[in-house]
Amino acid sequence: MRISTFAGLVLGLGAADAAHAQVLNPVQPWGSWLVGTVQLPGSATNRWGGFVEAQARTNAVFRQYFYSELKGGATFDIDPNFTLGIAGGRYTTSDYQDLGAGPLNSEKRLWEQIILTQYSHRLKIEHRYRIEQRWFTFRDDRTEFRQRFRYRFNAFLPLNNKKIEPGTVFLVAYDEIFLNPKGPVFERNRVYGGVGYQFNKHLFLQVGYVNQANYNYTSSQGQFILQNTAAKNNVVVNLTYKLFHKNAKAQPVEKLPSQPD
Repeated sequence: MRISTFAGLVLGLGAADAAHAQVLNPVQPWGSWLVGTVQLPGSATNRWGGFVEAQARTNAVFRQYFYSELKGGATFDIDPNFTLGIAGGRYTTSDYQDLGAGPLNSEKRLWEQIILTQYSHRLKIEHRYRIEQRWFTFRDDRTEFRQRFRYRFNAFLPLNNKKIEPGTVFLVAYDEIFLNPKGPVFERNRVYGGVGYQFNKHLFLQVGYVNQANYNYTSSQGQFILQNTAAKNNVVVNLTYKLFHKNAKAQPVEKLPSQPD
């Protein structure tokens, strides 16, 4: 895939979602996601890995904080391109205008996933399949259990090297769909496009844009429609620090700096 084609795909996906959001959500402000991640990928000599991540989201860009995530998990490499994972976390949503009142809801989440990766001459592709179990506690003491299925198609394109390694600038884009077994089946779509840089063997920075849209099913019309005020554009800043096993040799294939979210 040519660099121009990749860039066009990223811009096209973002522009289409942004245009759809502007029609239905004309007053939604841009928000921001601030993400810090520590990753320990599996290696040729030790297939076990893991991660921890903290995330904060704001209603406006870098202000009006309302949401946080704290999560972590373990991974196991069946082979270099096939990884199993299990993880969990705590997620809280608050009213940014009244943080002192406590969370509107808190969620405890457990998930299991499979990641398949494909490497071409330059383009790197990742397929992620995830099943989630979610336990909610609301401010009025109500509780609720939900499940969800997710699929993410993620692509990386290094610009100045064939691999993502120290000193590499790379493009990244993904589209993720969220499916709810109880309905609406097509619950959410998340489109991301950004640029990253690997400073050294440990440190990565990604800056990008994500549009997240929630959907309802309208039986009278027989089609999916975007919920009013549910689609939102966000600036994303992600800083990732990669650890290595003490006895790790050279990696059999490069490990992509994917966002665990």
